[in-house]
Amino acid sequence: MRKKHKNISTETFDDFLDEQGLRAETEAVAIKRVLAWQIEESMKKQGITKTEMAARMKTDRRQLDRLLDPDNQSLTLGTLSRAAQALGRQLKIAIV
Repeated sequence: MRKKHKNISTETFDDFLDEQGLRAETEAVAIKRVLAWQIEESMKKQGITKTEMAARMKTDRRQLDRLLDPDNQSLTLGTLSRAAQALGRQLKIAIV
């Protein structure tokens, strides 16, 4: 029979992030990383080069590189929308 340790917390990671005031920032970083990955994967599946993608978005390669950089959080909805459209996809945003 296992003993319960009184020092073990039942606190979740989300609870910890909330206590530290880091949850919103952490979620924003995770969302950006997922979006960058999804865009890059769609480009690969469709055989779209970065040069072609930038042209479809009516932007330059540096702007596209910022979009695909998972650590760069300076995105606008317009940029995301143009990327989705360039891939023949839709951008859906929800507040839940």
